[in-house]
This record gives sequence, structure tokens and C-alpha cells, in this order.
Amino acid sequence: MTDVARLAGVSVKTVSRVINNVATVDDVLAGRVREASERLGYRPNQVAASLRAGRATGTIGVLVKDVSNAMYATIVAGATSVAEDRKTRVITAHTGENSDAELAVIDDLCRRRVDGLLIVPSGGDHASLRQEIDHGVPMVFVDRAPSGLEADSVLIDNYGGSKSGVARLIASGHSKIGIILDKLSQQTMSERLAGAQAAFAEAGMSLDSDLIRTSVSNPAEAAAAAAELIQSRPAPTAFFCGNNRLAVGVLELLWDGGYDHALLGFDDIPHARLMPRPVSCIVYDSRVLGMIGAKLLFRRIDGEEFSPKTVTLPTQVIDYRGTHGDQYAAGRRA
Repeated sequence: MTDVARLAGVSVKTVSRVINNVATVDDVLAGRVREASERLGYRPNQVAASLRAGRATGTIGVLVKDVSNAMYATIVAGATSVAEDRKTRVITAHTGENSDAELAVIDDLCRRRVDGLLIVPSGGDHASLRQEIDHGVPMVFVDRAPSGLEADSVLIDNYGGSKSGVARLIASGHSKIGIILDKLSQQTMSERLAGAQAAFAEAGMSLDSDLIRTSVSNPAEAAAAAAELIQSRPAPTAFFCGNNRLAVGVLELLWDGGYDHALLGFDDIPHARLMPRPVSCIVYDSRVLGMIGAKLLFRRIDGEEFSPKTVTLPTQVIDYRGTHGDQYAAGRRA
């Protein structure tokens, strides 16, 4: 502002009044200020101005594990739609599955004075974040609850969804089901395994531990795990995968190998209805997940006080028949 004032031949106060659209500034002076601003490429620092005035900065941070994953991208889209209605900008950050990196990103965004954070936690201990919350940075956790910290959370019915999905496989005649999951240290994975075990128990059976593979983190590893299970004895007749990335890997293996195993995945698979063979998905509205999380966050930003709140979204199972429909089933039986 000092540089603009010097070039325009006016006071810094006049520059400030022009920037803030004060109507009483002389048109000639205002024109000189705008011309000087344009020549110097000056843009007001809205964050600094907000801090000086003691107002909110008009930004929130959204932390997700993988911005390339459709589920997390949709969570961001849902949160952004709510933020836009509040004239608030969203800073999106990628954290991966590294809890140290996650805490570092949270610290950085707090230093940037965001008004609040919507976090898909990667794991680890979140107790240290209590200090930031107490100092006025509200945080809402999405998909997973934080560890070591009581805070607002918007979760998925992992247990109930897995239980109902696996129960459908059992009802279809599958007693040997290969279970492929990421790390059980992840709350979502442990709950989804518990749901599968409950489905077997309710059917008067037990889940064969030899058919469970854990710490499987990507599609290639999921395909390898499924291939190993198919060669085992007794071999599974169906697979349940703990997330959509793992399900995609198993789906590719089954299609390429000509296998007719049933496949159930947690999370929707993009374009699943266009797949060449049947696949079932335990689905929920991830956009709503982001929207509810953002609305809860803005309630905190607005100063509402209430006990830590947990919202759990329901799931449903969708059976995608595959583009070959009955021809696929007939060909596999032949």
C-alpha cells in the first residue's frame, strides 16, 4: 500500500479507502490509485486485513488421504458446496497414510489462520490437537474418529454395512469368503472385519481365518492376495474387499482370469454399472459426508457450544449386474 501511495501521489489512508470502496474518495484520486495498483500488480492481502480487524479469514482446510481417490474428491466437493454458500474458500491438502505428515499439515494450516479444519484422519494419536481446538481452531473429523481426542465426527456405518453385505453373500450360498483388507490399525478396516465376522456368527458359522488377508494397500496387492487365495484349499467362492481400490484390483484379476467368484466391495466403484461382470458395492453418499462435516464445522466456527457430536451415515448394498448381464452368468456356468 505504501508503494501504491507513493506512485499515485496520495496518502496510504487514501489507498485504503479506495481499496475498501469508500464512496467519498475523489474520482481523480481514486483513478490514480487504481492505475498505480494495476502498474504495480498490487492485490490486497485479505487474510492480513481480517486478522488485523479481528475477523475470520474466510478459509477452511480440508485434509484427505488421497486426492486421486473418487471418494475423497467427492467429500471435498460436498464440503466446498457448503463453504461456497458461506463465501468461504477451501484449502485442500493431501496427507496419505502418514500420521506425522498429517500433523505437520494441520500445524501449517493453523499457522495460516484457517477458520477451521475438516479432517479425514490417517491414524496415529490426535491428542495434541486439543490445544489448537482450545485456542479457537474448530476441527471436525470425517470417515474416521480421531484417536485420543473427543471431537465432532461424521462416520460411516462400517460395521452394519459389512454385516449386511456379507450376510447377502452367505444367503447366496457362499460359506467360503476371501476377506481382503487394509491395515487393521485403521478404524474403518477393523469395524468392517467385525461386521463380516458378525454376519457369519449370525448364520451359525465362523469366518475362516485362513481366508483373511490384511495390510493390503493397493489394487496390485489386492489382486495378488486374491490370486493366492484362489489357489488355496479350500478356496473361496466369493470375495469381500475393505475398500474400492482393493475391490478394483480383485475385479481385474477375476475378469482377466475368467473366474466367476462373487465380489463385494466397501465403497462405490466409479462406473461399476459399466463393468463387464457383476459386482456388488456397499455404498453411501460421500458428498453428504462432506456436507454434513462442513455444516458441523461452521456451527463451531459460528461459536455454537455443544458436546462432541458423532453423526453416522447409513449404507446400502447395490448389485451391479455387469454389461453382459445374463450372458455373463451363462458363459461362466458353461
